[in-house]
Amino acid sequence: MTVFAKRKFNRKGLALFAPLAVLTLAACATPFRADVQRFVALPDTTGQSFAVVAADPELAGGLEFGQYAAMVEQRMLDIGYRRATAPSAAELIVSLDYDIDRGREKVVADYDPFYRADRFGGFYGRHRYRYGYHDPFLFGGPSFSGYNGVRSFTVYTSELDMKIDRAVDGQRLFEGKAEAQSRSKNLTYLVPNLVEAMFTDFPGNSGERVRISVAPEKE
Repeated sequence: MTVFAKRKFNRKGLALFAPLAVLTLAACATPFRADVQRFVALPDTTGQSFAVVAADPELAGGLEFGQYAAMVEQRMLDIGYRRATAPSAAELIVSLDYDIDRGREKVVADYDPFYRADRFGGFYGRHRYRYGYHDPFLFGGPSFSGYNGVRSFTVYTSELDMKIDRAVDGQRLFEGKAEAQSRSKNLTYLVPNLVEAMFTDFPGNSGERVRISVAPEKE
């Protein structure tokens, strides 16, 4: 084979391999997906002062809650609200709560669309280009598994609740809930992403339930 022919073959081989490489990378970077529903009675104008408080008294004053509250504060500032010096001086009270359940087991059947024992045998079908079950709505763990069989894993449901009340009379102006299913139970990863989902296209259309995707978890 000539040098020219070898180069042509290599380019062709890389071109054929590229889609598989992209597919593999896409599987490794599965985004965080959250279902968000919001009910809105906020006035069109912004600029009011606000304070973020814990809906659960047990969270109040905690360092972890303070970290998540600071993220909500920043997002409120970004859209034009003002931080109050204290909750007693705020025009709007933003109450925040978050939680994660104990998880439930999910059982799935694997399959390998590229496996053909009659043609490729063990090397190609089982070891080199092995693909399997993929659930696009779960994140935080491997998306592809082994060849035909059954496996199980734990799925956790995390939730962020946010409410905004007018301080002077307690009138409810906003209710929002962001919920996600994940193979991760790491709140320091989940809650910031739920906050990001909550404030995507904020305040949203009242009563509408939308699925929002944000960045995947860093390995």
